[in-house]
Amino acid sequence: MSKLRQYARQLPQRFSFKRTLFGVLLIALCGALVASRPPTALEQVLASGTLVAISRNGPTTYYEGPNGTTGFEYALLQGFADSLGVTLEIREQEHLGAMLDMVAEGDGQLAAAGLTITPQRQQQVRFTSPYLEVTQQLIYNRGGAKPQSIEDVLGGDLLVIAGSSHVERLQQLKADYPELSWREEPNLEMIDLLEMVHRGEVDYAIVDSNAYHINAQTFPRARLAFDVGEPETLGWAFPRWADRSLYQRAQAYLAQIDDNGVLDSLATEFFSNDDPVSTGGALLFTHRLEKRLPQWQPLMQQVADEVDLSWQLLAAISYQESHWNPEARSHTGVRGLMMLTRTTAKELGVKNRLDPEQSMRGGATYLKDLYTRLPERIQDPDRTLLALAAYNTGMGHLEDARVLTQRHGGDPDKWQDVEKYLPLLAKRKYYRTLKHGYARGWEPVQYVNNILRFRDIIAWHDQQEQRRLAMATNADNTPDEPSKVKSERNDNGIMPMSVL
Repeated sequence: MSKLRQYARQLPQRFSFKRTLFGVLLIALCGALVASRPPTALEQVLASGTLVAISRNGPTTYYEGPNGTTGFEYALLQGFADSLGVTLEIREQEHLGAMLDMVAEGDGQLAAAGLTITPQRQQQVRFTSPYLEVTQQLIYNRGGAKPQSIEDVLGGDLLVIAGSSHVERLQQLKADYPELSWREEPNLEMIDLLEMVHRGEVDYAIVDSNAYHINAQTFPRARLAFDVGEPETLGWAFPRWADRSLYQRAQAYLAQIDDNGVLDSLATEFFSNDDPVSTGGALLFTHRLEKRLPQWQPLMQQVADEVDLSWQLLAAISYQESHWNPEARSHTGVRGLMMLTRTTAKELGVKNRLDPEQSMRGGATYLKDLYTRLPERIQDPDRTLLALAAYNTGMGHLEDARVLTQRHGGDPDKWQDVEKYLPLLAKRKYYRTLKHGYARGWEPVQYVNNILRFRDIIAWHDQQEQRRLAMATNADNTPDEPSKVKSERNDNGIMPMSVL
């Protein structure tokens, strides 16, 4: 009986031990089951530390700017990657159809390349909510009659980009217009279509409204005829088969930047085509010349002496960059009188970009560095003009333009030759063959021309001020002989380095 009582007393302890053991085993089993669950798409990105996006090098997507990679889609993607705390990796795919195939097959977490959301594409991929609205537009050469409708295009040479949503739209229209025909080419950008219409190489083309807006001034003979259908929306494409975790985070991110205004700011930055000269206006420039410039002129003269440049050139650059506003800021990260990026400022030892002296000295030093990096055989004024172009577009793109210039029989050491080929960096058939890819090649040409224009006005204004000062201090108040201003321009109308 004593053994039976002893066993009975041990039962609670044994039961408690077994219950504890069972609990441990159950927790371990649950943990194993959780560990064996495939990670979600979001967990994979966070674990790898990299967001892989498929895109296409080009003007509306991503390209190498003077201060690193930039572009509308790149800015959106980088913001998304930053919100996840991961690094952005872009895998390039030129053909839109192949791009959608890649994302559908999971070769990359998403595709972002200005993709129009269409019913046909939605059968293959899952699109986010729209982040931009565009309209397909038909353009024509202004030398011909302006078409009023699709009927007026029948029988003409109509060109579109292969695999684009424009092809889908034309296929829909063909049901109502059986005689409608068109040509498709894969390795083109919409800027190529605009130029071909501008030159009269094709009768018509279809481009998106944002592409037309930013390039209309560059190709003025390519005119807008009419909208081809209602406005369409752009979205990021995700695999349909994957879980929605990463997709939902992208949705939340796009909604956030839409609410806080960042999305509108980016669209304005990348899809506006305002001419800095016309935007400021002649009267506004004159007003700032009289009211703002005198405040900064002593600083400009001091820095110009230090780096061996003319102060009028530095004044022109700083006006082009900031309109002589020392607190100028851009949401893209450039700030100050010379609008330095954070990276450039750090390399130059500039600790406060909003400090006028640091900004002016940093910008001048950067320009002088570009000037000295050019081959020694290049003489002024070409050396300074090429350095100015590099200040705007980056040394890599300038070198690409010089390569193109040489390929086509021009002199890569002469600005008047290089400026003809810089715009070709925006054309796919050219930038595909170059090291640094797409660039808004017309911008450095405009940039240099604007600075030369500003510099000439500043120099003339300075001469007038000196004359007025001399007349005011003329003790005997007797009329002097008319001042003779020595022309400092050479045969090409460009000032030599002593003035540049």
